[in-house]
Amino acid sequence: MPLRSRSLRRKNPLAKIILGCLLGAYLIWTWFPIVWMLMSALKTEQNMFSFPPKFIFAPTWNNYRVMFGQLGIGKYLCNSLIVAFTSTTIALLLGSLGGFALARGKIAAKKQIAFWIISTRMVPIAAVILPLYMIFRVFRVLNTLPALVFAHVSFNLPFAIWLMNGFFKEIPISIEEAAMADGCNKLQVFYYVALPIVLPGLLVTAILSMMFSWNDYAFASLFTGAESQTLPVIAARLITQYGIAWGQVMSMESFIFLPILAAGILIHKYLVRGLTMGAIK
Repeated sequence: MPLRSRSLRRKNPLAKIILGCLLGAYLIWTWFPIVWMLMSALKTEQNMFSFPPKFIFAPTWNNYRVMFGQLGIGKYLCNSLIVAFTSTTIALLLGSLGGFALARGKIAAKKQIAFWIISTRMVPIAAVILPLYMIFRVFRVLNTLPALVFAHVSFNLPFAIWLMNGFFKEIPISIEEAAMADGCNKLQVFYYVALPIVLPGLLVTAILSMMFSWNDYAFASLFTGAESQTLPVIAARLITQYGIAWGQVMSMESFIFLPILAAGILIHKYLVRGLTMGAIK
């Protein structure tokens, strides 16, 4: 009877309709703001606030011309790319090595060390701003991109070590022992055996670390100068006491959002595998 009732529920058209409506409502709730942002970036300010809203209109690229012409967004876009890719690369390199060492090394109190590492990531940004500011001032790197990269690595690295430690633990130890029996040393086992297996987890760690660096405003607003500011800081400058340049804000937000969306789409299958690694015991 239970099997029959489940079969009937699967064939119930009303259940399918309700499920479809719920799914449609969820998609509208999540995607409508994004679509509206992209449409608004191609509208004039008059069309942007027209009522009823205009979904069919003649697109204009004036907002993007203002961004690249008057605001010089190209320079700040390059700054964001440099900081995000550099900090993510450093965090992945050191995080994968640290995670592998914690997972396979003969270290006393490994669980306590792993908890201490991730606890440093839980510290609020406000609590570390002043110490980092003092360090950067002593080394005379304030208002530079290296200062911002170091700040992002200090937050991304504990997270990367903690995640990669969990991914490496899922690899059967027998695979690594077989590689060592064939003559591989620990570093070769890490590079040729373990790292390719945890590639989905590595990509998940990369995306999450890059999202933090790409979207960061707190560190970027304090540790960068006029020539080293990133996109979130420039976007905030469009909101002034005299008003909000909505057209430029929408076009700027599309630049901030689309690269992360594109990266997620390109490696979505690896993201799903990485996020579910270790979910079934």
